[in-house]
Amino acid sequence: MTAGAPHVLDNPALASLTGPHAHFAEKHGRVLRYPVDVSPWLALPDEPDAGDWADLAALAGAGAEVPLSAYAGPVPAGWEITFHVEGVQFVDDGLAAAPDPEAVRLGPADVPEMLDLIARTRPGPFLPRTIEMGTYLGIRREGALVAMAGERLHPPGWTEISAVCTDPAVRGQGLATRLILAVAHGIRQRGETPFLHTGARNAQAIRLYESLGFRLRRTTAFLAARVPERSAEGESRAPSNGLPERAR
Repeated sequence: MTAGAPHVLDNPALASLTGPHAHFAEKHGRVLRYPVDVSPWLALPDEPDAGDWADLAALAGAGAEVPLSAYAGPVPAGWEITFHVEGVQFVDDGLAAAPDPEAVRLGPADVPEMLDLIARTRPGPFLPRTIEMGTYLGIRREGALVAMAGERLHPPGWTEISAVCTDPAVRGQGLATRLILAVAHGIRQRGETPFLHTGARNAQAIRLYESLGFRLRRTTAFLAARVPERSAEGESRAPSNGLPERAR
């Protein structure tokens, strides 16, 4: 977490699910998540205690794998880290945002094609209802969807650009750049600021974002952990690891 008072982008899923995306929130105690067919993102409090981990276990279910994006602390005993990738967060610092005459707004009827493009290009999670998180734009060639980008997390005053992908057959034509700038234009039109995430080792994407006018705001991490299996008594194991119990 950055020094001083927490910023909404330090825990963007929490800021989204307690703000503009509150209508999506599934809650158990202080733990929030999106419906599993909307987004894998979930939100722990800024400083989760043992009670919060127990609530997460109850929400996700024993043995489930859960993402812990933006969390950098230890996990309780019994939990297993299954995925860890260093990431970076960029914010708009002078984008030449503009509408694109070839970009079309995508809707529910386009989701099968969007899922197919995502499967072939793997830009990150996109699920059957992810389109409900915000505006998605695409470019078609001979009727086929060949590039797309859209909006994901929505902390107050900010909107994340995500699912940026281009069919390999048309790469090198600047379609991703055009769609990023078009999505950013729509965000700016609402009086909000675009931001995005990528892997810290994704040098090609980082060069592109910096050339467009994004500025590195912070480093982060993309984690996933497995909830402990249930004990013989049927309760999720949550051995003490020194985390304080929350007052109830």
